[in-house]
Amino acid sequence: MKQSLVDDTEDVSLDFGNEEELALRKAKIRHPLATFFHLFFRVSAIITYLFCDWFSKSFVACFVTILLLLSFDFWSVKNVTGRLMVGLRWWNQIDEDGKSHWIFEAKKVSLNNSTGTEAEARIFWLGLIICPLIWTVFFFSTLFSLKLKWLALVIAGISLQTANLYGYIHCKIGGQKSITKVTSRFLSQTVFQRECQDEFQKPGLERMEIHKH
Repeated sequence: MKQSLVDDTEDVSLDFGNEEELALRKAKIRHPLATFFHLFFRVSAIITYLFCDWFSKSFVACFVTILLLLSFDFWSVKNVTGRLMVGLRWWNQIDEDGKSHWIFEAKKVSLNNSTGTEAEARIFWLGLIICPLIWTVFFFSTLFSLKLKWLALVIAGISLQTANLYGYIHCKIGGQKSITKVTSRFLSQTVFQRECQDEFQKPGLERMEIHKH
């Protein structure tokens, strides 16, 4: 009787670490300030471009304001929000011989680091992908409407935001050479990630996904 009771208690195991890790990954927003500024500057630049004639008739004032917003967005996304929201960063380094090297890093997701949640990752990548597409639409509309004075600003917007997108895709894929195939596969997975999310709600599967990279 007593031996049976001991055996029953030995079979019971509680995995509190797994539950804690699952709760952290399910958390909506862990870095609200970084998430806000990840979208604020780039969305503000687009809105200002669309409605600047309502606020000011000065082309120079509108041009400078939008260019400043694009510059702030480039700096904040490259140096702050990418590191906090998805654990990625990239930069250029000059060695002692004067040669330029591009460095792309990806932090491994674990319970002990401050990498963002799945919600933050979706916000990060959707903002990073959609906004350059919008500036590309502005480029063609500027050409077709012959508003060539805005062309330099639109090209600057495409260049700054595409540079961050290109850099973070390199961080995500690591050392893989076929960036075209990997990029198309990665973008499709980002768009349809929400549809497959329910399959990873069980603790065991969630833990496997976290330690995959």
